[in-house]
Amino acid sequence: MKEYFLKLYRYNAWSNKRVMDTLVRQDVRDEKIMSIMGHIVAAQYLWLHRIKGLPAAKVKLWGDYKLEQLVQMADDVGKLWLEFVESTDNFNRELTYRNYTNDPYTNNVENIMIHLVNHSSYHRAQVALLLRQKGFEPINTDFITYDRVITGQWKE
Repeated sequence: MKEYFLKLYRYNAWSNKRVMDTLVRQDVRDEKIMSIMGHIVAAQYLWLHRIKGLPAAKVKLWGDYKLEQLVQMADDVGKLWLEFVESTDNFNRELTYRNYTNDPYTNNVENIMIHLVNHSSYHRAQVALLLRQKGFEPINTDFITYDRVITGQWKE
């Protein structure tokens, strides 16, 4: 599973970076787009802290983030996830936690990690739609595009 998760979290970091680079390049400051990207990044921090048994991350799940903050946060959390995956050998364990509304749950860490990447993809798609609706050009973050890039079949 380690190789699978390394692949997923490399893809996730790549996708977030592509979106952030696109937002910077087009100087996108739209409040709804910033809110969704902030939600993606904050969720990645929150889940990582839960899984590692750390105190709750000091982020707001639906915060008021500025583009410059998000660029740095996305880069940092992408690196933190990869460090966690690289340093962990067993993801097949149960995690009992409380969600952001303090409801108790127990889930398998593998399932949480798969969920988190899917959650990020879902919200990046919302950002792509909003970008197009607001006259900006979205960026392709499909997994197959990532695979083509890292295998040298497609140049960015």
